[in-house]
This record gives sequence, structure tokens and C-alpha cells, in this order.
Amino acid sequence: MFIGFVEAGVPLGVTFSFLISSPMVNEVALGMLWLMFGWKIALIYIVSGVVIAIIAGMVLGRLKLEHLVEEYVYQIPNSQCDCGADDPELLLKDRVVQSIAYTKWILQKVWIWVIVGIGIGAAMHGYAPAGFLAQYAGAGNPLAVPLAVIIGIPLYSNAAGMIPVVKELVRTGMAMGTALSFMMAVTALSLPEAIILKQVLKPKLLASYFGIVGLSIVCIGYLFNAIL
Repeated sequence: MFIGFVEAGVPLGVTFSFLISSPMVNEVALGMLWLMFGWKIALIYIVSGVVIAIIAGMVLGRLKLEHLVEEYVYQIPNSQCDCGADDPELLLKDRVVQSIAYTKWILQKVWIWVIVGIGIGAAMHGYAPAGFLAQYAGAGNPLAVPLAVIIGIPLYSNAAGMIPVVKELVRTGMAMGTALSFMMAVTALSLPEAIILKQVLKPKLLASYFGIVGLSIVCIGYLFNAIL
């Protein structure tokens, strides 16, 4: 979808906003947070996720980093993928043929890295026990929020899968803001995601993306802790 957005002419900043908000903010996470922690926590998390996506997208868009997207993303091989998709009179069957060819072309570029990323995420899933996190990123540690974000980045899970973990972290003594920052880092930033994105983004842009989103999550975490 990232490649499709960029090639369709969607601005890079807007594409990144989608990339951030899509895994982090959804109706399932909202419902589960509401049931477990109440509507205020659920609303704060959802609003914060949207704010991070908007701010990060705006910053990345203003930096004009389009030249740091891999060249092939802007190039559709004529022999495989270009059959006049922009022609408004193109028949549906021709659009289907073009879409299938385009999908095959993308898969040839990234399929191995998708498998590698999923494999790493599966191998690391569950290897950060709640007790360990609460011990080193507990309420008494002033650096708990950035530490939780750093620990969360190598891991991967969806938002719904992280909410029971967040509940356990809070039960074992972690501040709510720190626990939610950990959840955001796991869902919006992850090592498997970095491995996959490395196939379409050059290192400088990938580092900028992770740095801006990570810093935003840390700031939100400290704000949560101050408010809650």
C-alpha cells in the first residue's frame, strides 16, 4: 500500500501519516481500551495516536525527502505493469490484468523481506515479560518512557494484542503513560517493519521516520504520566 500510495501521487507525508495511524489507531483498540481502562484512557490514546500520525506526517512532508525513496518505487516496468491504467476508458478486465501484473512485480521485490520480518516478529513475540518491563521501566524511573519505547521497537504485535499486556504492566506498577508508550512503540514501530520498509526507503529516510515517530511517542508518554 505504501508503494501504491507513492506511485499514485499521494504526498510522502500523507503516506507516512497513514502508515503510522493504520496499525496504532483502530476501532478494536478503542473498544478494548474502553472496556479495560474506561473511556477517558481510550479517548486519550486514540487522540494521541492521531496527533502523532498527523505531526509526524507533516514534519516528514516538509523535509522534502522524496529522493530518499528507492528509485524503483517510482518506476513501473512498461513490459509488466503499464497498460494505460490512467486511461478513464480502460475496461475493467484490463484494469484487473494490470493490477495482477503490478502485484506480482511488487511481490518479486519484497516477498522475502516480508517473510523475514514476520519470522523475526514471531520469534521475539512474548520475550519481553511484564515483570521485566515493570522492573526497569517502572514508575520510579525518570527514563522509564524512553526505555519502554526502546524495548518496544524490536517487538511487534497489533494494538488489540497489546492491550492485555498493557493491563498487566499497569497492574505490576508501570505508569499508564509509560505502558501506553510501550504499546505505541510496538504497534507503530518495530524491527520487522523496519526490515520491510528498508526495501522501499533509503536508510536516512527510514532513520528519520523512526526518530520522529519515536520522539513523538516519548513526548506523549511523559504527557500521559503528567496528566494521569
